[in-house]
Amino acid sequence: MNILLVCDQKIPALLYGGTERIVWWLGEELIRRGHQVSFLAGEGSTCDFANVYTLDPHKTINEQIPEGTDIVHIHFPIEEELSIPHIATLHGNSKPNQEYNINTVFISKNHAERHGSSAFVYNGLDFNEYGPVDWNIKREHMLFLGKASRSKKNLKGCVRISKALNEKLAVIGGRGLPLSRTVRYKGFLGGEKKNKVINQSKALLFPVIWHEPFGLAIVESLYFGGPVFGSSYGSLPELIPTEVGVTSNSYSELIQAAGNYRDYNRKHCHEYVCDNFSVRNMCDGYLKMYEKVLNGHQLNAINPVHIIDADIRHYPMQD
Repeated sequence: MNILLVCDQKIPALLYGGTERIVWWLGEELIRRGHQVSFLAGEGSTCDFANVYTLDPHKTINEQIPEGTDIVHIHFPIEEELSIPHIATLHGNSKPNQEYNINTVFISKNHAERHGSSAFVYNGLDFNEYGPVDWNIKREHMLFLGKASRSKKNLKGCVRISKALNEKLAVIGGRGLPLSRTVRYKGFLGGEKKNKVINQSKALLFPVIWHEPFGLAIVESLYFGGPVFGSSYGSLPELIPTEVGVTSNSYSELIQAAGNYRDYNRKHCHEYVCDNFSVRNMCDGYLKMYEKVLNGHQLNAINPVHIIDADIRHYPMQD
């Protein structure tokens, strides 16, 4: 199969970046499965294992599809009608009543349900990029992993929890003035530096105040054996069973739960991710979607529509 992966951002992502990494890993895995892959991506994109075409925002996607493409997989919302089989993955949240392409795929069950759909494929990690876990490494801090400047990621809430526990907090994904003497900003890390900080973490604090579509940080932390303590919004309850963490919209409950981080089996957290959130699993899911579309079926009975307002003001945490 000749597959075109379309991303409106630059690939590969060297430091911070969620969607770009998912698109890259999917392309690599599809090639390992024997498929032909090309990327249509943001300006400056490069790749040593597949053809890369620069996405021109002033042209339609139809105008930029290489000859011989069997299916197009777009990783942002589209409005135009494509001339060949296609699917579109939505990676983020939406404005109220926003409508999407009939072949839109979501990245968690909750994400799909909030758009009146049942079509979803979980994101998956390429474990080669993370390497083996050092089970003997000293666990030194709690972890915040995300873009710290985004208020919905709730860095202030993480600081509140870590202060209550008298724990240090490592922040991957931002720089700034410390909100507490125990906060350590690590900046935007990638590769081995990022992996080491995650591996050194006691647990991930994730009290987000929006409906998180997936939460790549969750599975990254669990891969390195770190349980997760987060809010109950969006995908979190389906990604964080009780064996690997706690979800609650109460700070007092999260503080109590995170204080018991030692009770969690770190190797079980790791195995849970390996069993459920690998790039192989993700690729299997998308190949099933491709097959449906190539056989003339639509992924949704009607166009998905965002039916819940995800404005963070509607999703507070409780004391």
